[in-house]
Formats: sequence, C-alpha cells, structure tokens
Amino acid sequence: MKKLFLLLMALFTLAQVNAQEKNVIQISTDNTDLILQVAPNGRLYQAYLGDKLLNKQDINNFSPYVKGGSDGSVSTRGWEVYPGSGAEDYFEPAVAITHSDGNPSTILRYVSSEQKAVAGGTETIINLKDNQYPVEVTLHYIAYPKENVIKTWSEIKHNEKKPVTLWRYASTMLYFSGNEYYLTEFSSDWAKEAQMSTQPLRFGKKVIDTKLGSRAAMHTHPFFELGIEQPAQETQGRVMLGTIGWTGNFQFTFEVDNVGNLRVIPAINPYASDYELKANEVFTTPEFMFTFSNNGTGEASRNLHAWARNHQLKDGQGDRFTLLNNWENTYFKFNEELLSELMKEAKHLGVDMFLLDDGWFGNKHPRNSDNAGLGDWEVMKSKLPGGIPALVKSAKEAGVKFGIWIEPEMVNPKSELFEKHPDWAITLPNRETYYYRNQLVLDLSNPKVQDFVFGVVDNILTENPEVAYFKWDCNSPITNIYSPYLKNKQGQLYIDHVRGIYNVLKRVKEKYPNTPMMLCSGGGARCDYEALKYFTEFWCSDNTDPIERLFIQWGFSQIFPAKAMSAHVTSWNKKTSVKFRTDVASMCKLGFDLGLKELNADELTYCQDAVANWTRLKKVILDGDQYRLVSPYDGNHMSVMYAAPDKNKAVLYTYDIHPRYAEKLLPVKLQGLDAGKMYKVKEINLMPNRKSNLDANEKTYSGDYLMKVGIHAFTTNQAFSRVIELTAE
Repeated sequence: MKKLFLLLMALFTLAQVNAQEKNVIQISTDNTDLILQVAPNGRLYQAYLGDKLLNKQDINNFSPYVKGGSDGSVSTRGWEVYPGSGAEDYFEPAVAITHSDGNPSTILRYVSSEQKAVAGGTETIINLKDNQYPVEVTLHYIAYPKENVIKTWSEIKHNEKKPVTLWRYASTMLYFSGNEYYLTEFSSDWAKEAQMSTQPLRFGKKVIDTKLGSRAAMHTHPFFELGIEQPAQETQGRVMLGTIGWTGNFQFTFEVDNVGNLRVIPAINPYASDYELKANEVFTTPEFMFTFSNNGTGEASRNLHAWARNHQLKDGQGDRFTLLNNWENTYFKFNEELLSELMKEAKHLGVDMFLLDDGWFGNKHPRNSDNAGLGDWEVMKSKLPGGIPALVKSAKEAGVKFGIWIEPEMVNPKSELFEKHPDWAITLPNRETYYYRNQLVLDLSNPKVQDFVFGVVDNILTENPEVAYFKWDCNSPITNIYSPYLKNKQGQLYIDHVRGIYNVLKRVKEKYPNTPMMLCSGGGARCDYEALKYFTEFWCSDNTDPIERLFIQWGFSQIFPAKAMSAHVTSWNKKTSVKFRTDVASMCKLGFDLGLKELNADELTYCQDAVANWTRLKKVILDGDQYRLVSPYDGNHMSVMYAAPDKNKAVLYTYDIHPRYAEKLLPVKLQGLDAGKMYKVKEINLMPNRKSNLDANEKTYSGDYLMKVGIHAFTTNQAFSRVIELTAE
C-alpha cells in the first residue's frame, strides 16, 4: 500500500511538473479547477475558474490573455492574478506600494511555484517578484478536494533600504465572465444580525466594508454569496460562497468592468491603514475561503460546514456542552448562594455546565452595572467572598461543569486598570473622549497589553484549572482612534490591533488547547473563520426572540455549521411557548438563559426531555449534513433538517411562523436521505400528556417517498413547531 502511495505521489508530482513546464498551474478540488498561466511577458494570469476539467490535456489549451476592450487596448493584459498599482491596469489593484523613492507602481512577474501535501489537501505556493524593485509576493492556495473548498492568502515583503508604504493588500483576486451576477449580502446591527438581501451587480463597483475596528462585523458580516447568471438559490443554479478570516476591518470589492467581466477582491479594508512595511518584514493578508456549487447554496454551505468541522473550527470534531447561563435570569444581581442554587437547577435541567456571566469582578469599582469595573479581573469580594474556587466547588458538588464570562479587550474609565494605565486604551489626545457603552478598547498593538489580556485567562486557569469554559465578549467598536503605543504610525493601528488579538488567542490555545470558548461580540459582531480557529462556537445574536432567531440562524447557516452557532432558550417573546423557543434553539448548539422557577411543571418536564433528546441526537445535529428545506424569507413557515453521514438517522425541524387563515399547506420534502432505505417517522419534543397529531407519526416510508412526496408537517397555528426524528430500519 505504501509503495502504491509513493507511486501515485510521484505521478502526481510529474504531472504538476509537466504542467508547470508549460507555464500552467492547476489548483484543484474534486469539483473545481482554478488554472493560472504564465504569459510570455512573465506575468501570471487567471486562465480558468470553474468546474473540474476531466481531460488534463485541456489545461494547456488556455490562453492567458482575455480581451478587454473594443479598441484592443487591454487585449494583451488579461486577468492578472495579483495586479499591482500604478501601471497599465485601470481597475482595482490587489497590491499597492509606494516605494521608498516615491514610485507608486508595482509590476509582479512569475518566479517559481511548488505544490505540497498539507492536512486535508494540497498547498500551491507561487512566488512573484518585481524586476525593478526588491519586492516579492508569495501567493498561497490550499485546495481541499473532498470539501470542494479553496483557501488563499498572500505574503508581501521587500528588501528596499527604507520602509515602503502599503495602501492596498488583497488576499486574492478572482475573475468571472458572464451575462449576469447577483450578490447576496448579510447586513447587521445589534439584534438584527445576518439579514439577507440580493441585488444585481452592474457596471462599476459595489463595496461591502466595515470601519469599526473591533466588534467589526456589527453592521455587515465578512461573507457573501454570488449567483452566476441568476440570484443565488437554495437547490439549483451556479453559486459561489466566499468568506474572509479577519476579525477587524474587512472589505469586499465587486467590480464589473467595461466589458461586463467581474472582479472579486477580498481584503483588509485599507481605510486609515497605510501600512509602513520594513525591509524583510512579511505582511500576511487574511485567509479567504470560497466554494462553488452548481446545485445552489445548500450544497455550497455543506461544503463549508464540512471543511470547517474538519480543518478550521477549534475542536471541530469534538463535543459541545449544553449549558445554563445566568445573565437574563439575574443580570448583575447575584451572590454565591444564588449561583449555587442555579448550578443545582442546571443539573436538574440536564445540561452539562453552568455559565456565570457579567458582574463577578471589581472591588474598588464594583461591576454592578456596565459603567465600571472592566479591566479589574479580580473577584468581587462583597458578592463572591469564596472567589472562583468556591464557585468551581459548588458546580462540582451540583454535578455540572463551570464556565465564566470575560471581556478582556475592554476597559471602563472607572476602573483601577485605567487609573494605572490610561495609555493602554485607544484614546485621542486633545479631544473629548467618546465612550461606547461606557467603555474603551484596549490597545492590542501594544505587547504589554497583549500580556495583560492573556493574563486574564491565564490567571483564572492557573488558580482554577477546573474552569471548563470561557464566554469571551467584545462589546465596543474602536472609538477615539489613536494608539499611544504606535505614536507616528497610526496607519497600522487597525491592522496591528487585530494581529495583537491573534497573538493573545494563539498563546491561550497553545497553553490551554482543550478549553472551549464562545466568541461573543454584543451578539454576532464577531463571526469569522480566523477567530474560529481559537473558539469552538460563536454567539449569533443577543436577540433570542425565537421568530427573529429563525431568520438570524438561517442567515448564519449559509456559512457556518450548527456546531459553531450558539443558541439559548430565554424569556424573549413570551407570547411564544417554551416549546417553540426551545425547538428553535435546538437547531444549533443548545443552551438556556432563564430560571427554572419561571417554568411550570409541564414546561420544566418538556425542557428536560428536550435536553435529553438533543444530547442523544447531537451527533446528527452538530456533525450531520444540513439541508435548509423551507426559507422564512419565502413565506410563513421554515424547515431545516440534519442527516447523518451514513443516512441512518435524520432530524427534521418545522416551524409555523405567522400563517394566514386557511392558508394552503404544502408537504415538506426532505433531502439527504437514502432513497432505498425505509425510515420510521417519530415526532419528539412533545409537551407532557400531548400526543402527536402528525399524520406521518409512527409510520414508515422510503427515503424516496420522503424526498419526492414529503410529509405534511406544517400547520396554520401561530408560532408552532415540530421536531421529527427519522430512523432507518
């Protein structure tokens, strides 16, 4: 077997060498080819991006040149893979450099390339160089064949005598030629995350960007869908899904040129970020991940979900904790005795962990509201005289794990930290300070601040190694934009601040690799795949109204697997039942944020049963293939299902939102089953003493029937839900 593997690798390498001898570089998944070609002028062009080519000889038939104008003025340029600024290209560049002598032009030529095996795929490394200035760019592509995902980023460096200034630094540039392009974007605000809208792309530029610095995705999220020839649809049509891994200011540029070709340029937002790059310093751009499907966004999402679980998400193959959080039950008003009782409630509910939220720290400036204490990460003695050790002990006695909330990147001006280190906060000199939520952002470009933030986690876990979980919050964008540490290099603040965050997170992961953490940012304002290398999940929204959550979770599911999405049952929208709220949350990583005393006996029994069912079925929900069956954007109902990879088990969720009177109800047609298998249908998560009125309940159907005919699961009831388990017999 080993000899066969070595032979195949040798043949693969020979094929790549033969291709590269013809100045062709092929980057491939099982379903997609990206073909790059070196032209006679020595520059690198995109020759093809599309479905996998079956005949390998065809890759040598491409021309690197793409006609660009009726007068022939751009016919010898083509689609340059990483075009520089200041030369003959009239459109957006990938890289822009002002050299130390003031020259603003960069022209990159191909030098070499190599391909090597990496975990889960193949990495292609391409070296480019300017022949007039000592500037080098290295392009990286990792193709994941099975998941049909390509990850790409670039590295920029130089060897000039003096620093150069970078003012554009894209992760990559991709080109499309078609008649129509449709962009689906994801706008956001607090409690209104991941709102989807679609528009055609016409001549000119459409730019999606953020300038918030921290909590950067509060207004727009770092991902998009591109429909080719038609708007992106769930089960049919050519689509691309793209997302950038950057927890700061990002920018997507969609530029349709004079002849109707489209450039897609993912990048760090260059706003207020002219970056001084020293000789031999490497500027690494964020990773950009993308996938294609000819069968709509559902298949493309499943590509990204599988890739994330297999290769990107922290502990993507591991387990997740159900939990009870105290925030909406107690807010800042609690003590050791009350928390001890809530831990017993968590055990009674059947969840794995109790999570203590905000309000546990600060002594000189007690954290009894959001206007004091941030930065002073010492347990408040008046509330918690036994400290964290006493809480860990109480949790252990109750039979649950203990987790805790932190917001280590922020500081209240009313804190001991700010009194001692005002220069650690991002604040403007000579101007009145603006406070967002009574707080400021710590300057993570400063290594001393990085040490402090790492110490928040390290000190807690050193003293309390049994702390099992962190909820890491970030509630303010960067205001008063000036770094005392960077002084005359303010153009580096937005970038170096984010890199400082990553430095801290890398240290945490290296020292505590098995500690799960939730990524939170006033809701879902941090939701990118670079941060999720260090976090097991993210908080989608502070809005836990279950009807709103249907839309929010639908939007986020386009890019992220259920395993990465935290959803809690709360008291938001009490007009809906506890069952409906729980069924909505159980589509994702399940948690609770309410007191059991709010529940009557039947509601409590229902929640206990729902937790038990979710725990029993979580491998299907968290690791199965997701199928979005009915969109809440298209009518008054919603349905999502998960199917196990072996197709022996599935879980179907259906929701009636606000049906019309006497509305015609259509059956829900399932997906992802084995047409030849027989499935037992059973409605679960029923209220005590209630029997299912689902026509299909306790009956057996073929997968073929369920996918072609479906089952009548919708009703005309307001805010009504079903959870249906399907088991192959």
